[in-house]
Amino acid sequence: ADDHVYMEKTSDLNEYVLNETGRIFYGTEDQIAERSWNYGQFDAGVLEACLYILDRRGMPHSARGDPVMVSRVVSAMVNSLDDNGVLVGNWTGDYAQGTNPSAWAGSVDILRSYHGAGAPVRYGQCWVFAGVMTTVLRCLGLPTRTVTNYNSAHDTDVSLTTDIYFDENMRPLERLNTDSVWYWNFHVWNDCWMKRPDLPDGYDGWQVVDATPQETSSG
Repeated sequence: ADDHVYMEKTSDLNEYVLNETGRIFYGTEDQIAERSWNYGQFDAGVLEACLYILDRRGMPHSARGDPVMVSRVVSAMVNSLDDNGVLVGNWTGDYAQGTNPSAWAGSVDILRSYHGAGAPVRYGQCWVFAGVMTTVLRCLGLPTRTVTNYNSAHDTDVSLTTDIYFDENMRPLERLNTDSVWYWNFHVWNDCWMKRPDLPDGYDGWQVVDATPQETSSG
């Protein structure tokens, strides 16, 4: 009960740590579809791959008991930007140099390939990043779920709002209007259950983590 990822209900542990399969939703708000995903967090070779991810990032062993730090490191390492992480993102429609993101049905082959070759696997999109993230965090003991959102607001200037700017003649200032809402698309990320001793009271519970590379972060 003193652990920072403690969940009181056995049913929650069964769903968010032990469950090896699940559904990931996609589509649009008016036409929601789903795909099965094999998380396979207990399959042979997956734990070794997960520990390899932490080693590859150079994460100190002394920090690996902190779920806040572990979830941040994993969210950075599941995509290949900056640190030769697990998956290369590709939204071009040209997947000739790898696997079409829609062809993946689980995380195990991706993680085994990454661990075996030591090179990023091609290719992923948001649901693939999220599926792999669920696998890695569940394997390491963090309760994790895969979350799909429709009509996603995309804030690009850290204002925490979606803003539209106009000049004095009410003409849009396009150079400033970089925020958007993805009305005709979906986005998939993860929630992790943990205590937050680094924050004021009231912030324990589900925490959002997103492994899909979208914007530069602090450079």
